[in-house]
Amino acid sequence: MTVRRAAVLGTPIGHSLSPELHRAAYAALGLTDWTYDRFEVGEEDLRSFLAGLGEEWAGLSLTMPLKRAVIPLLDEVSATAASVEAVNTVVFRADGRRVGDNTDIPGMVAALRERGVGRIERATVLGAGATASSALAALSRVCTGPVAAYVRSDARAEEMRGWGERLGVDVRPRPWRDAAEGLDAPLVVATTPAGAADHLAASVTEHPGALFDVLYAPWPTPLAAAWDKAGGTVVGGLDLLVHQAVLQVEQMTGRAPAPLAAMRAAGGAALARRGAPGS
Repeated sequence: MTVRRAAVLGTPIGHSLSPELHRAAYAALGLTDWTYDRFEVGEEDLRSFLAGLGEEWAGLSLTMPLKRAVIPLLDEVSATAASVEAVNTVVFRADGRRVGDNTDIPGMVAALRERGVGRIERATVLGAGATASSALAALSRVCTGPVAAYVRSDARAEEMRGWGERLGVDVRPRPWRDAAEGLDAPLVVATTPAGAADHLAASVTEHPGALFDVLYAPWPTPLAAAWDKAGGTVVGGLDLLVHQAVLQVEQMTGRAPAPLAAMRAAGGAALARRGAPGS
């Protein structure tokens, strides 16, 4: 039996749910000869790590701070990954080529569609940075009108405007202090760190549109809980993690469709264990 290997790299990496998701997929697909691990790897160690991999390696999942650092080390990068200068998936081809892709963007679109969110006429993005640029790339596929981006500084406003121009999205930066005004959009994407958007929960009105909150722990966030209570559609960080991992499994193993339900169950169980007393 020839063992096939895959793993997630980054730092810090102990919190990653990727091993639980991918191992659940392998079990459901009957891939008993596949393994998936996690490795603490920083930018300075990435080149040597890749150089040391053998023919048994099928692919890698990448988290921060490696999504951009890996690009010069690849033979090919997909148009999706190039659009946001971020690779979260590396597949090793049979001919030895290293191919990079970004499954976060189509994963966001798939997570939204699963909850009935298709084409929308406008949207709001809370926050800036790497996750926000991926959100803009996803919105370029589902939003036909402007995107209001609520940010904390002029520098962030220019950054988001630049990403909008690059991705073909009509981004209209707004000051963070006015973020509550953006909650009336058909879709609100919260890309902020834990706690940053909690105060907005008090401004959620009855029957809001859809909220995509990219956080998954702790869950639900105050904003997501208020949104759900008000009757709106809520898409969470676990939804994103599962959908992007589904695409990774399919690319690395060549088996499709990947078992979405089994992977979601495994991710939910792992989060429940982490939240248990004494964990």
